[in-house]
Amino acid sequence: MTESAIQYIFVVDIFLFGMLAITAFAILRLRSLFAVVALSGVYSLLTAGLFVTLDAVDVAFTEAAVGAGVSTILMLGALSLTSRREKVPTHTPLLPLAIVFITGGAVIYGTVDIPNFGDPNAPIHHRVAPEYIQESDSIFHIPNVVTNILASYRSYDTLGETVVIFTAGVAVITLLGSGLVGREK
Repeated sequence: MTESAIQYIFVVDIFLFGMLAITAFAILRLRSLFAVVALSGVYSLLTAGLFVTLDAVDVAFTEAAVGAGVSTILMLGALSLTSRREKVPTHTPLLPLAIVFITGGAVIYGTVDIPNFGDPNAPIHHRVAPEYIQESDSIFHIPNVVTNILASYRSYDTLGETVVIFTAGVAVITLLGSGLVGREK
């Protein structure tokens, strides 16, 4: 990849991160629940754009479909059963804010020593990838390495994601069917 292409991707990443920050701040400040739902869909689309710049197109498709598509539709459906505006809190939520900062600090601390993106000396290039390449045909009898990884190793990941989405759908249907959601106090 050329130096100008790397600089271009860096500028796009900074722009997308800036738009994510602005969108998140707007979501925090708004009291209109419809606007919050709409901006949540925008946030998901911006995140999908970041995944594309990181060459994770499969994750970007999932984020766009689930985050911006299905989640937005579910939230709009739930919004039809509630009031249109958020109730103004009577106290300052210090505990949730503290939890967010502690979690963010833990995430940053946990990612300090990870290798740079695309680093050829990263551990994955010396242990995991060669193992997949060498044992691809002998274990699963699939000659194409990419198909082998997607059909065997990644299938467990996809099954787990499907179970999570199914469980969330059942929970939403259960809540909507029980009459607990949508009652005004």
